[in-house]
Amino acid sequence: MDHLSRRQRDLLDGWLPGAEVQNDHSWGLVGTTVLELSHDGRRYIAKAGDAKDHHLAREIRAHRQWLAPLASRAKVPRLVHADTDAKLLVTCYLPGELVQGTTYEQLPETYRQAGALLAQLHGQLAADHDEFEAHEKRKALLWLDKPHRIGDGTAQRLREVVESWPTPPSIVVPTHGDWQPRNWLVQEGIVSAIDFGRADLRPAFTDLTRLSAQQFRDHPTLEAAFLEGYGKDPRDPAAWRRARIREAISTAVWAYQVGNEPFEEQGHRMIDEALADA
Repeated sequence: MDHLSRRQRDLLDGWLPGAEVQNDHSWGLVGTTVLELSHDGRRYIAKAGDAKDHHLAREIRAHRQWLAPLASRAKVPRLVHADTDAKLLVTCYLPGELVQGTTYEQLPETYRQAGALLAQLHGQLAADHDEFEAHEKRKALLWLDKPHRIGDGTAQRLREVVESWPTPPSIVVPTHGDWQPRNWLVQEGIVSAIDFGRADLRPAFTDLTRLSAQQFRDHPTLEAAFLEGYGKDPRDPAAWRRARIREAISTAVWAYQVGNEPFEEQGHRMIDEALADA
């Protein structure tokens, strides 16, 4: 509890008086504290953001607006308490083994279920958005203005490509924002999902960018299983190329900022591969 603010500790004491910390699941790369708590014979997850956090509001919004139908089937955690101003939420603990790093990460059935679950999330609503592409174009250029280790020539090429992009209207749906095995659980063969801190309304295909750069890259059978579960391929070729470049830039720059060198190397590889297809 040491990293929580006084307000956050007071809220937790009121919501779950006498709760005991069982595990600290915080990553340490960003200012989000994730605690597994026990209270009155039940287990909970408390997530708290620091002063710089902008993820907790997204996660609370996702729980309140989109996730209740999935939570009722134990496919995502169920919201118990939340305070947006305090950057604090509490959910029921969702049992299961993290898929990343286990044999489940290599099983097509895992991806078929993950695709089907993502289709349920995306199916909550769809809305027209005239400014999404323009906003993401500006963000990509701003990422390139930040400190990074992208080569000068490559950075200039990226800037030229991004500046040339059109900004057509989009259809946006509720997305997870980090849909990959590190945010999937499996319990008795059933796949569920956690961590909605990047949830937002975006085009559906954006939830495939990280899988495409990682698990799908060398294992097309996993991609095929995922799309079978999802029901269709949501990737428009032109919009998908733009999304890949945006994701590559943000990965390389963000990973450099937080000192995650393996992820930064992945970002540089993503840049090379995305530019080769641009």
